[in-house]
Formats: sequence, C-alpha cells, structure tokens
Amino acid sequence: MIEGIAGLKGALGYVRAYRGRTFVVKAGGEVLGDKRTRDALAAQVGLLHSLGIRCVLVHGGGPQATALGRRLGVEPTIVAGRRVTDDAQLEIAKMAFAGTVKVDLLAALRHSHVPAVGLTGVDADLLTATRRPPREVAGDDGVLSVVDFGHVGAIESVDISILLTLLGAGFVPVVSSLAGDAEGNVYNVNADTVAEKLAVALKAAKLLVLTGAPGVLRDASDPTTVVSFADAADLETLVRSGAISGGMRPKVEACVRAAEGGVERTHILDGRTPDALLLEVFTGAGCGTMIVRRKEQEAYADAELAG
Repeated sequence: MIEGIAGLKGALGYVRAYRGRTFVVKAGGEVLGDKRTRDALAAQVGLLHSLGIRCVLVHGGGPQATALGRRLGVEPTIVAGRRVTDDAQLEIAKMAFAGTVKVDLLAALRHSHVPAVGLTGVDADLLTATRRPPREVAGDDGVLSVVDFGHVGAIESVDISILLTLLGAGFVPVVSSLAGDAEGNVYNVNADTVAEKLAVALKAAKLLVLTGAPGVLRDASDPTTVVSFADAADLETLVRSGAISGGMRPKVEACVRAAEGGVERTHILDGRTPDALLLEVFTGAGCGTMIVRRKEQEAYADAELAG
C-alpha cells in the first residue's frame, strides 16, 4: 500500500505536466493481434484519458492483413519493412485495417469505458496522399533495387479539423492507416508515418510507438541491448551497421522525423510489456527507446549531470 501511494505521488508531477496535452499512440498489429495486450492497451489509454491527457490512437495491422491475405490465397511482398500493395492487397488492407483491427480495438476501448471514435485517413480529408512512384530502395542486405509499391500513398497534406473536433468533445480518435485523394482513390499508408504526421500537426507532447520489440536494439538478436536514448546521428550509425532493419526501420525514421518536426518526446517501446505505456509516461526510468533531437539530447544529458 505504501509503495502504491509513493508511486502515485511520484506520478503527480507528470500528470500536472501532461494534463491537457496531446499524445499520439501508435499500436502495431503485433500488439493488437492478442486480446490480452489489446485490452491492456485500452485500459492504459483509459487511464490517460481520465487524467485529462488527450489521446489519438493510430493503428497498423500488418500481421492481420498478411493472415487474411493468406486465407484468401494471396501472399504479401515486403520490402525494407514496407508492404507492396497491388489491387488484391489494397482490398485486403481495407478489410483488415478499417474492418477487423479497428473494430476489435474500438470494442476493447469501449470495455474500458473510453469514448472512442474510429476513422480512416479518408474521413473528413484527414490524410491526403498521392501514389508513390517506383523508387530505388535499399533492402536489409544493402542491395539497391527499384520497387513499385503499388497503391501505397505518400502523405501530401493533413487536415486535423476532425481530430480537434473529437478531442474537444472528449473523444479518443482511432485512426486506421488508409488515406485518400480528390479523385476517390484509396491508398495504403505506413501507420508509423501516419502517427508521425498527426503528432507533428497536433503539436503533440509525445509520440509513442508500441511494437513487439523492447525498443531499438544494438544487437537485434539480444533483447537486453536496448538503446535507451538516441538522436538521429546515433540511429543512423545503427542503420548502417545493420542493427536496425526490417519493420523497425520505418518506426525509427518516423520517430526521428517527428522529433525534428517539433514533437517533444518520441518513444519506441514493447506494447506487450505490462503497463509499458504508463511506465514510459509516469516514471523517470521509463522503458524502451526515447528518440529526440540533438539539442534535446544535450539538454537532457546536462539535466542528468546537474541532478
């Protein structure tokens, strides 16, 4: 009991600092695919919401789309952590992202008494995208090749009017990673990029990317080698060394861009760890990897030395 009270007192400063601020939380499909972790995430978001922190959830659904595609006899193609989206894969993405994954997450939030509203980037012109042209991409082996990602969109603009309306009315928006254009086309957009763009547009205090890894690792085969604090230069070194590859690459890149775009703190953490979101927000030790601008890193290091 005493330890619990001490924990509450320790969290009070964070509650005061973040009440009324906006967090963008991105949950990967590997986190949302398990009912226990999905329910745990919903409960944590419910606590943040009850403390006056404005939350926007962005979700992926790659594993769910892959599983659905395979049930339909369609095998996915993944290059540098990104899905190639042909006609069949676009239909699968719409069914998985805007359908099963979103509805299951909304049901979990409802169970935790969170007033959530589901959206895609197509709704209310939230995300406008253009089809990404074929481009040269370095695979995890470093070999360059020209890849046509199909119906994959590059986000051109963000209109957060609908998000501000919902947040102002006390709702938690839940955004699926699909975007549209004025011609009525629908695009698959990387969910990490969606979260980054929304976090910057909303001037969020935090972008928290929940994944199935403990954070950024110096050695991808050793979960104890978590990088607790990094800036773009540190991460570029890890990319060149091959330590950051596959699906972790777009997450790291999105966090770096968000930090450079003005988001105060960006984080990559294991969404399967009990209360990971709360540990990151309300404790000094946190968990996972914090990614910031170089200036922020220097200020943080100075504060640590002064303390």
